Amino acid sequence: MYVRLFAASWLLLCACLAVLAWGFQAPFAYDPVGPRAYPLLLLTLMAAASLWLLCKPDLLEQRFNPQAAGRALLCVLTLLAYALLFEVLGFVIATALAAFVLGLLFTGRLLPCAISGLLMGVLLYSLFDLLLDVPLPLGLFEAFVES
Repeated sequence: MYVRLFAASWLLLCACLAVLAWGFQAPFAYDPVGPRAYPLLLLTLMAAASLWLLCKPDLLEQRFNPQAAGRALLCVLTLLAYALLFEVLGFVIATALAAFVLGLLFTGRLLPCAISGLLMGVLLYSLFDLLLDVPLPLGLFEAFVES
């Protein structure tokens, strides 16, 4: 019963937020899609999940697993630290550290997690900066680039 109540309230909240997001306008065209596409996409996905929970709430009922809850909390804290350190450390270092920690949280081994985290930071920076021309913060590497 509580699952259906939560799903119905979340669906109503998604509808209200979609009405707000529909009015997003940019004063200039910096993006062909516009500023409303991303929030509307997320709200559509959340509304679809809410509808699914309204129809099949029994699939969500499980026993509380403290180990999984601890992992989920560490995952959220890692992503929060990533958001806070993104500009300070720069994209490459922050992404490498977040990927490393998340890999360890999902029972990865130390060396492969370190290598994949480093590769992910460097390759994603190359993709966004060089190919897609999206400026990303360099953080600690800014001193080396300006020299």
